[in-house]
Amino acid sequence: MKNTNILILGSGGREHAFAWKLAQSKRLNKLFIAPGNAGTLQHGINVNLSVNDFEGIKVFCLENAIDLLVVGPEEPLVRGIHDFFLADPVLKHIPVIGPQKAGAVLEGSKAFSKEFMKRHSIPTAAYGTFTAQTLGEAELFLEGLDAPYVLKADGLAAGKGVLIVDTIEQARLELREMLSGNMLGAAGTTVVIEEFLAGVELSVFILTDGKDYLLLPEAKDYKRIGVGDTGLNTGGMGAVSPVPFANEAFMDKVRARIIEPTVKGLHAEGIPYTGFIFFGLIKVQGEPFVIEYNCRMGDPETEAVLPRIQSDLLELLDAAGKGRLSDMRMDIDPRAALTIMLVAGGYPGAYEKGKHITGFESVQDALVFHAGTKEEGGKVVSAGGRVMALTALGDSAFEARERAFQEVKKIQYEHSFYRSDIGKDMLA
Repeated sequence: MKNTNILILGSGGREHAFAWKLAQSKRLNKLFIAPGNAGTLQHGINVNLSVNDFEGIKVFCLENAIDLLVVGPEEPLVRGIHDFFLADPVLKHIPVIGPQKAGAVLEGSKAFSKEFMKRHSIPTAAYGTFTAQTLGEAELFLEGLDAPYVLKADGLAAGKGVLIVDTIEQARLELREMLSGNMLGAAGTTVVIEEFLAGVELSVFILTDGKDYLLLPEAKDYKRIGVGDTGLNTGGMGAVSPVPFANEAFMDKVRARIIEPTVKGLHAEGIPYTGFIFFGLIKVQGEPFVIEYNCRMGDPETEAVLPRIQSDLLELLDAAGKGRLSDMRMDIDPRAALTIMLVAGGYPGAYEKGKHITGFESVQDALVFHAGTKEEGGKVVSAGGRVMALTALGDSAFEARERAFQEVKKIQYEHSFYRSDIGKDMLA
């Protein structure tokens, strides 16, 4: 394997974590991040390109002799960037880490993913799929369920496509609003209604070349804005890895009942898949069920998971891109990682931008991953709702947590906020 030129697509904490990890490889030649953020500048060169500007990405890859494309977010995958590369005679030699459109539909369509799980006997909540034309059937289906009620927009909805409501009246109202197209546009004109599963959630990740796979460290993330899992849903307020309740016996069930049927199912249906699969799982009375698939790594889980991988990530991605993952192994750091997300004032509603951030350079006993930041006039300022992620490692979850909360105090900007209870439930 020659020294490699890599382009990462994306601008969040996940992409900064990828840049940080790939920059450690002795096999790296040049690293580019499009569009990147103020943190990715520490590890490579930022490129002013949209993740959905396929033609611009093509020109850049050819001019800079890119050998590997790593796709962070889901949108370019669902739009078919991998297919775009394969269909172009001058691009098709460049491996893309991220599935083709046919594989990305696992995330791009909730209806498809539920039907896929049904076909391959993968445990998931009971469900029905409905459109405006079948509203009457949808309301009858709701009446057959116990509260609370889970409504999922079929398409990508920027994290706003899942509603959990407590009354049948509210469920009917939300259902009509989604199916009308007024709430989420085209993403919500098909709705999946699910039975509610009560349990504890965790995130499991694999890297696959479509035949073989490697299991990454699992993680648990914290979605709600408020302490004690209260308030509005967010993109994620923190993460911990490993997850104490995901013991060997439980993970054996996950492998046998969920991961392997998924990889084999994709292969059996002729769906090529190169890249990461995120399994959003829930443990119900000791048994694993799938809540959702994502066709990429999660955020902020990536910021807790990648620091625990001791292997050369570039070598693993190269092997996946060339269909040689069976030759590889992944070495995992036994230590615990805990990630705290700092967010902007007002987030997850209308949030503030342009706030001058200080103190992150003085963090010594943890890793700082920029999420929504940019350089402006020689200063680093906030540019997104989730601003920075701080990850600490420790010999125990308790030690990682103590270290993270000690270090996060150093990062300062006006109206900054973070949850003070990340990981607390994992110590019980």
